[in-house]
Amino acid sequence: MVDVGDKPASDRRAVARAVVRVSPETARAVRQGDTPKGDVLGTARIAGIQAAKRTSELIPLCHPLALSFVGVDGEVDADAGEIVLTAEARTTGPTGVEMEALTAASVAALTVYDMVKGIERGAQISEVALLAKSGGRSGDWRRETS
Repeated sequence: MVDVGDKPASDRRAVARAVVRVSPETARAVRQGDTPKGDVLGTARIAGIQAAKRTSELIPLCHPLALSFVGVDGEVDADAGEIVLTAEARTTGPTGVEMEALTAASVAALTVYDMVKGIERGAQISEVALLAKSGGRSGDWRRETS
C-alpha cells in the first residue's frame, strides 16, 4: 500500500455510477417491484453499501477506511431499458473514497443482474465510472458529460 501517514486528514467524497441495460419490460418489472426475487433496487442498495464497507478486503492495495457515509440510489428508465445505480461515499481521512464508491456501484449493478437474470439472461452491465471526487491534495474532479 502507499504510505499515507504524512498526509493530513481532509473531508473526502466520491460519486460513481453503474448502468445495467435490460429490456423495457424487465425495467418496468424492476420499477414496479414485480420480479421473482423481490425488491431489486432495495436489495441492490444494501448490497452496494455492504460492498463499500468491505472494499479493502476485495481490492488488495486499498486502505481500510472509516466511512462516514455510503449511499446507493437506483433509477429506472423503462423506455430506455436502463437501471442506473449511483453510489456516494464519504470519509474524513488521509486517502480518498473513489474505490469505495466504485465498488458500491459495481456490486449494486451485479445485484441487479443477479435479481433479473431469471427473467432476462441478456441483462448487461454496460458502464461503471467515477463521476466526481473531492478532497485531498488533488482537489476536486468531475467527469465531463457529453
